[in-house]
Amino acid sequence: MTSGRTEWTIPQIGGRSFGAVLFDLDGVLTPTANVHMAAWRRMFTDYFTARGITPEYTDDDYFAHVDGRPRYEGVQECLASRGVELPYGSPEDPPGDQTVCALGNSKNDAFNAVLREDGVDPFPGSVALLDALQALGVPMAVVSSSRNATDVLKVAGLADRFDVVVDGKVAAAEDLPGKPAPDTYQYAAKLLGVADAVSVVVEDAISGVQAGAAGDFALVIGVDRGAGADDLVRAGADIVVGDLAELVTP
Repeated sequence: MTSGRTEWTIPQIGGRSFGAVLFDLDGVLTPTANVHMAAWRRMFTDYFTARGITPEYTDDDYFAHVDGRPRYEGVQECLASRGVELPYGSPEDPPGDQTVCALGNSKNDAFNAVLREDGVDPFPGSVALLDALQALGVPMAVVSSSRNATDVLKVAGLADRFDVVVDGKVAAAEDLPGKPAPDTYQYAAKLLGVADAVSVVVEDAISGVQAGAAGDFALVIGVDRGAGADDLVRAGADIVVGDLAELVTP
């Protein structure tokens, strides 16, 4: 897909052109954010209820502490919001509630079960933008904190769309800090062979937008799937859309 590459021009922002597009996955390309939210809600509700931890977990906690972050970091952030500390443990810990990693693995099991049972379809507007970019030969990457990104892309029928996928497994292997640090996006641009300064970051999460804003990227596009347009702008989004189809030239 990188041969014969053409820059992408966005009329909505004055016709500026860009050399690559770096997409978050959950909530940007696929509605798996809803699956993640449900899995986190179930895990934390059970944990908080069993221990009398208050206030109860809500979807506001997801957006404030979990959304866009690496899984175990999300567990730590949410627990810290209630003054709770657990040993970190190891990613190999079996699902349970004795360590941060065990809690995170409990959530991951729930997510995978829903994905297997229900599948996932990409957002039509996102597919429209992918079609347009692919036709132009614009290099594209997925940058996701999830360790399940490749499975989600396969189930959604998007696996062959991307030159590069930087997910939670790659970040761990390369010792890259997760969002809101910009490193995973920078690594994806490097793998594409495209400078950060001409690359676009597309994100729906506050922490992901912060990651884009923290790097030397040409543009950070926020997709408002529930985080709130104003909050995405405050986090560093240059523009916010409700659907990626808005970026496809008629």
